[in-house]
Amino acid sequence: MLASNTLDPLPFRRWLKGYGPRRLKADARAAASVTLLDLPQGMAYAAIAGLPLQFGTMCSAIAAITGSLFSSSRYTVLGPTNSTAFMIFSYFAANPDMDRIAMMPLLVFMVGTLLLFGAFLRVAELVQYISRTVVVAYVTGASLLIITNQLANLLGIVMTTTLEDGSTLHRRTLPGILIHLTTHLREAHWQSLAIAAGTALIYVIVRRLRPAWPALALSLILASAIAAGLSGFGIAIDTYANARFGILDLLPPFPDFVSPRFFSDFSHMFGLAIAVAFLATLESSSMAKTLASVSGQRVDGNQDMFSLGMANLSCAYLSGMPCSGSLTRSALNFQSGARTPVAAMLNGIFCLIGALTLGHLVGYIPRASLAVLIICVAISLINQRNIRICLSATGSDALVFLVTLAATLLVPLHVAIFTGVGVSVMLYLRKASQPVLVEYEFNQEGNLAEAAQHGKRQNPAVSIIHAEGELFFGSADLFRTQIQRTCADPNLRIIILRLKNARHLDATCVIAIEELVRLLRKDGRELLISGVMKDVYRVLRDSGLIDTIGKDNIFPASPSNPNLATRNALKRAQQILGTTEADVKIFFDPTKKPA
Repeated sequence: MLASNTLDPLPFRRWLKGYGPRRLKADARAAASVTLLDLPQGMAYAAIAGLPLQFGTMCSAIAAITGSLFSSSRYTVLGPTNSTAFMIFSYFAANPDMDRIAMMPLLVFMVGTLLLFGAFLRVAELVQYISRTVVVAYVTGASLLIITNQLANLLGIVMTTTLEDGSTLHRRTLPGILIHLTTHLREAHWQSLAIAAGTALIYVIVRRLRPAWPALALSLILASAIAAGLSGFGIAIDTYANARFGILDLLPPFPDFVSPRFFSDFSHMFGLAIAVAFLATLESSSMAKTLASVSGQRVDGNQDMFSLGMANLSCAYLSGMPCSGSLTRSALNFQSGARTPVAAMLNGIFCLIGALTLGHLVGYIPRASLAVLIICVAISLINQRNIRICLSATGSDALVFLVTLAATLLVPLHVAIFTGVGVSVMLYLRKASQPVLVEYEFNQEGNLAEAAQHGKRQNPAVSIIHAEGELFFGSADLFRTQIQRTCADPNLRIIILRLKNARHLDATCVIAIEELVRLLRKDGRELLISGVMKDVYRVLRDSGLIDTIGKDNIFPASPSNPNLATRNALKRAQQILGTTEADVKIFFDPTKKPA
């Protein structure tokens, strides 16, 4: 359920009322469960983005704490997510000369600022107009890229190649990654493959036999212990030995607003910042509404967007990685019995304690183990049923899915997401921009009804054109062409344009109608408009078209009698023609089917 759009700078005041030990106990228990997932997952997402592991861990802590203070949802847990992480990786892989660690604070600051502006401008609801097909295709493509990229760590294969000119080639598309992996399979380390297989086995067994246990954390702990034991026998396992971090490492450089390169970096990353902010809003909104539909809680999209913006601004100064709403962590928080946002706050505090005390142990984590767990998480994100629905529902959905998926696999992700949205919007506009013209005539009872026979027009002196559908800029050309075809009849003296079921008239169609009026009057003919609803009348009035056509030639719709306006227009046509009866045939375009 959706609440009002009013932003509350201190929403946590509501859930502090009546807060007691019982709620605190439930929230603490839920926070502990989420933390066991959050710590390894944060490191995994940092690895996906190509960042030091502490960026993900600290983002999990800071985003959860800050987000809980401003969110409208009781169960939302903010932190790094796979989609935003891979979008960052994709961008910097395409721009290898940019220092991602140095650029990250500025990027996250830009994302947070954009989200705050969006919240104040109340644009969060616009997310509902993004096709679900685009999201399914994007997540599917990103998951496939995550899997193929982590295969390199799983096999111990280096993904970069030094060219003859000394530059470094980074593979970032699915074909490039797969070709590189297949041509370098001989370089695979059997030790890495073995520890990865063992980790995957542990993960699957724990998930199947003890689904309530933190499978991700247990798998990493056991794999690290096995790797440490094997090293005692002289069997080397590639680990994150150089990724250990201490307290000082948890504070990345702040965004430098006085650097000579600031405006250059700002312009380079602005498109990425918009894409990350857009995707973060999409993820958070979908997640909050999913949980709200189960819990019955009211959520406010703009308030959650504000929360997301504040969390990203905090991360810009304290961790450096973009955050979003995590469906897995938020769902676990809800399933674990969280009662208030205190659960997310405690989860952040527990993550912070873990980062401060366990940072030196990160060096024992095998790269292949973390890689195979990331692959397991990525596989779970591929929803085969949703893919099947998108491919079989309509031709437009299938096209949007395939284009978005191809773009995700072949171009940087911040470009791919907007490619999918653009194709989806264009196909929708194509559907909506085809007004339907249906033939009607007055039956024996004196009511307008669809004509029984759709033959050729018999040169009537008056033609009633019933326009039905969307009359906005996308349909203007088709609308103009169809009416001009009618005007080609030299015997036609009066056109009655029936707009009772026409919607969303805009400036482009107003101009088209005005051009039609001039065309008709040049030959001594006239245009009348009937069935004008209030919203259409307002557009005609504000645009000045009523003055052009003449108030006597405009006939508003009557709620009590839907045909009255057209009858009055017909009487006006008879008055102009100077007859008591008019040879009337209502125009029909046989190429169109009635709506």
